[in-house]
Amino acid sequence: MRSLIQIVAALVFLVLLSCTGPRVPRVPEGLIDLEDTVALGLPGLPGADVILVTRPEGERYVNNVVLTAFRGKYYCMWQQSARDEDTPDSFVALSVSADGRQWEAPVTLAAPTDSTFASPGGWIQRGDSLCAVLNYICAPDRSRGGTAWYVSTKDGVCWSAPEPLRMADGTPMDGILEQDPLLLAEGRTVGAAHFRPGAQLGPVYTDDPSGVRGWRKAVLPEGEGKPLEPSQYVAPDGRLVMFFRDQDSSFRKLYAVSEDGGMSWSAPALTNIPDSRSKQCAGTLPDGRTFWAGNPTGSKSRRILALAFSRDGYCFDKAYVLAPADGLPRQRFTGRYKTLGYSYPKATVIDGALWISFSINKEDAALVRIPL
Repeated sequence: MRSLIQIVAALVFLVLLSCTGPRVPRVPEGLIDLEDTVALGLPGLPGADVILVTRPEGERYVNNVVLTAFRGKYYCMWQQSARDEDTPDSFVALSVSADGRQWEAPVTLAAPTDSTFASPGGWIQRGDSLCAVLNYICAPDRSRGGTAWYVSTKDGVCWSAPEPLRMADGTPMDGILEQDPLLLAEGRTVGAAHFRPGAQLGPVYTDDPSGVRGWRKAVLPEGEGKPLEPSQYVAPDGRLVMFFRDQDSSFRKLYAVSEDGGMSWSAPALTNIPDSRSKQCAGTLPDGRTFWAGNPTGSKSRRILALAFSRDGYCFDKAYVLAPADGLPRQRFTGRYKTLGYSYPKATVIDGALWISFSINKEDAALVRIPL
């Protein structure tokens, strides 16, 4: 009887596996209509509303908006400068909110130095401590790369002096961290950095409980495209999946997978998921579903912000438009690399809702709250 039960269980597993299709991130054919330059043929998402965090006065540049929650409050940081992207005057601004809707006047969390400008690298929260990762990037020649630092707080008011993120051998991380690192259930933290010289992409991981030291470089073979600005999630089958922007202008997402908790990855390969050659985000919801948010326009346009869901972690068969092109406000100021649209979304789950943070026309910081 036991052997019969085992055979039936195996058959059921094979049937379920065949239903899920290949373990490759993808969208069904026809889900996204690239001919529709307003909404990509996608429906709106009921209950999703855009919340403005800041609208700076004068000629301002705002991008890399990152949200978290700590001790009952919301914390949002972003990169800001007087006019242009990645200029020597760029600093990290911080605003705090009690409800996620009404925000305090921003303060400076990280100022530029004589040789670097500052940009957010994400949040790391462990126990009673919140760390803001700060990337100090070479100025005026940003192609020389930068280094990752952090400041920490236990009360959300007083912040420590900056300290470098450290590798397992104790040396400072000679690169900048991309997006919030992902804390796995077993305690490991995984992420990716752009290492010097230049911006050489490399996944990283640490088993140190603090999340700010003990980092090691993971193995990533050479593959398709030119991967940059990754984000990662845990699929229901336990594998880690990492999405990348393809700087080779395929206008499709790249992906890689890890079977060993982020220590090694498959070679990056192209998906059929459209992209705008821009930073995107991905993650796992509390119920096990996975998601990505970005600009799946198949061109350089970022004028549409969309969100897609998957139950098996690979086939993203439910997608919605969060911000359509016809709702994009007029850009108020000009500046270098002031791309029109909804740029660099990042996501986090807070209090039973999925929050997407992003910039509008690279001059306003905004959020979308999606009740789960």
